[in-house]
This record gives sequence, structure tokens and C-alpha cells, in this order.
Amino acid sequence: MAERYSRQILFPGIGKEGQAKIGSKHVLMIGAGALGSGNAEILVRAGIGRLTIIDRDYVEASNLQRQQLYTEEDVSEKLPKAAAAEKRLKAINSDVEIRAIIGDANPEVLEELAKGTDLIIDATDNFETRMAINDVSQKYRIPWIYGACVGSHGMSFTIIPGVTPCLNCLLRTIPLQGLTCDTGGIIAPAVQMAISHQSAEAFKILVEDWDAIRATFVSFDLWRNEYTSMKMSKAKFAGCLSCGEEPTYPYLDKENRTKTTILCGRDTVQIRPSVQGEVSLEQLAGQLDSLGYSVKGNPYLLSVELGVERMVIFKDGRALIHGTKDLTHAKSVYQRIMG
Repeated sequence: MAERYSRQILFPGIGKEGQAKIGSKHVLMIGAGALGSGNAEILVRAGIGRLTIIDRDYVEASNLQRQQLYTEEDVSEKLPKAAAAEKRLKAINSDVEIRAIIGDANPEVLEELAKGTDLIIDATDNFETRMAINDVSQKYRIPWIYGACVGSHGMSFTIIPGVTPCLNCLLRTIPLQGLTCDTGGIIAPAVQMAISHQSAEAFKILVEDWDAIRATFVSFDLWRNEYTSMKMSKAKFAGCLSCGEEPTYPYLDKENRTKTTILCGRDTVQIRPSVQGEVSLEQLAGQLDSLGYSVKGNPYLLSVELGVERMVIFKDGRALIHGTKDLTHAKSVYQRIMG
């Protein structure tokens, strides 16, 4: 299959040795939305050895404008993004070992997935998950690449444990939170620009060209023709609880986690059950149907409707309550339907 990667091998920064390294590495992708699907496709086309991709959501029509792996058929079937991504990625490159996980990237899951991982790429949409990624990265000394975009704006930063500041350090100087969730929309070119920054850094890490890694925090606005690159070496904080002299990894602590989450940019609340366990979707569908609910499903999830309310239930017991940002109301809907 040398011909397949010939143009990539011709690039001096990669070459035959670099291509061999890419083919031996394992990348963990957190999220299969806009950034996740784009980064995953680039890595799979480049011949990454293994890709693990985890996502908690399913494909909706509004995703098709910028999430490049998905189709109208995925929307009609309400396929989980991880499952749809796996199907498409295997069709692109059958030589790559791809593992898709439909579920929440909580700290326990992240710590388990971190084993044997060479790089973590952030493609999530919330800071609770990002901070857990950051702590897992520091605890297990795994590089990770932060990325975000909204509107025409995007940003990226590469975090190397023991070398660069971590995300917890950056939060002391850069107001990142305001860019994680927005109702002002997003344009696909901003997504592609953020993906380009992340994937280029990923290649540098995978071929172990550490000197080429960008040491700056990049921020851009394509609509306003703005591009900023900031040196962040002074942001490293000795007292940081994630990467400092005496780390405690606070975002892996159970006390710092929530059971409910408002999904970014949507009138949707995710609820995670306090007791983890697999749900029999077939049995649950029969029970809910007998109670008068309108139930549709596939092997991965159930969509339950009663009047204006809709809830999607996954095998792991997670549920998405659509049409509300009210956590109390969402919990009541969950309890009423699930019992």
C-alpha cells in the first residue's frame, strides 16, 4: 500500500520513517461532531494505525452542514455519531483499526481509554469533558490537542505534559469558556481551519518531530480576517493542580462531576443515571409502547415521544431530553418515562 501514502511520504517532514510511525500509533478522538469527524477522516486517510472515537450523541439534520462524515441516511436512521463515523471511516481505509464507542467520555472512561494511547484530540463541546481530558493527559503523560470553534472564530493549542502549560493553566489568563456554546451559529470554513491546525499538530506528534510543534495559542476569525498567535510559556503555573509541582488532578474527582449536562447550542439536557448498567432497549420499547408512548428505535437507541416531549435513550442508560434547558424539568421527564 506504499502507493496509497506516496504523496505524504514525499513530504520531507514525514518521509518513510514518519509514515511507519503514523502507522504504529493510536489516537483517541473525544467527540465525533464537526472537529471529530474532520480530524478522524484526515488521520484515517493518512494511515493511522489505530483510532478510538467516542461520542454520546446521534446524527441530526443540522449536523450535515459541517460534519463531513455523515449523510441524510444517517439522519433518517438516527444513527449514533460514533457508529456512523466508524462505518464511513472503514469504507475510507479498511487497513485502519477503528473502535467506536457510543457513550459519555466521563473520567472513568477516559482513564481506561488512555491506556496505550499516543495522542488525544479534543473534539468535544463542553469544558467539563475538556478538563477531564486535561487531567488524564497530565496524569498519564499523553499529549493532547485542544480545539474549538463557533461562528467564524476558532482556536487551538497543543499541550505536551511536562513541557507546555496545561488547559487549567490557560484558564488563568485566557477567557475560553465563552467560546464553547453559542446560539449564533457556525460556518464550515471555521471548522475546517480549526481541524487543519489540530491535524497538522497531530502529524508532528505522531512522527515525533517535537521541535516542529507550535508553541503558541492560535486564535482566528475568518469573517473579520483576524489571526492571532500568542506565546504561552509564561502561563505555566507551578501551583496548578493539574500539572504543577503537586498535582491532584481535581477534574478526575467524582465530587467535581455533574449528572446532568446542557448540550452546547441546543435545547437539550443529557442525564446520566447514578447507577451505570446496560439497558435492554427491546424490553424498554415494549414497556413504553404499552404505556401509550410513541417509540422508534434502532440497535443503538430509542426515541420516545409523548405530546411535545421527546427523549432519546441509549444502551448505557443515558438519555437526551429534547426541547428544554431546564434541568429540573428534564429530570422530571426522565423519571416519569424511565420510572
